[in-house]
Amino acid sequence: MQTALCLMQPSIRCSENKILSAGRLIKYCMEAFLKEIIWQQFGASIDMLENALAACPDKLWNTPEKFWYNAYHTLFWLDYYLSVDPKNFSPPAPFTLSEFDAGAALPEPAYSKTALLAYLAFGRKKCRDLIAGLPPDDTHLRFINDKKNYSITEILLYNMRHVQHHAAQLNLLLRQAGYEPPHWVSRTKESIEY
Repeated sequence: MQTALCLMQPSIRCSENKILSAGRLIKYCMEAFLKEIIWQQFGASIDMLENALAACPDKLWNTPEKFWYNAYHTLFWLDYYLSVDPKNFSPPAPFTLSEFDAGAALPEPAYSKTALLAYLAFGRKKCRDLIAGLPPDDTHLRFINDKKNYSITEILLYNMRHVQHHAAQLNLLLRQAGYEPPHWVSRTKESIEY
C-alpha cells in the first residue's frame, strides 16, 4: 500500500518527482489514502453489480422485472455521474440519452449481457481514472446540472450509493426467481494507479 510507504519515510518523491517535506508528505499521503479508500469501496460496488449481471440466467434477463433494464439504468447513470462536464455527456455506442426522458420507451431490443458487461468495464475504468486523477483540493471542481451542484467528491459518493442500491435490487431479483445471488464484495481487488 502506497500510504504505508509514505508514513515510513521522512521525505519522498511524489509523482511529479519533487521531494516533499514532512508536512506536505502527510498531506500527500492522506490524499492518496482517501483516494484508495474511495476507489476500494466504489470499485466493490461496481464489482457487486458485475457479479449480479454475470449471475443472471438468460431466462431472467428480459422478463417483466426487466433485469437488463435495471442494469442498463445503473450503468448509464454511473457513466453520467462520472462526467466532469455533464452538459456534454454522451454515452458510448450503442447506448443513447434515452434515460434523460422519463417518458421514453425502453430501448429495443433489450441490451445483451455482453453489451452491458462491456459498458460496466467502461464505467469501471472511467471511475478509477477519475478518482486517481482527483487534485488535492477538488472544491473548485463541480458536477453541475439542472438539479445538482455537487463537488466531485460528493457526486462520487452519491454515485457509489446509486450503484450499490441497484446492485442490491438485482440480487433481490435473482433471489426472488430462485437463484443464489453473488456474495458480498467488501473491497475491489483492482488497485488504483495514481
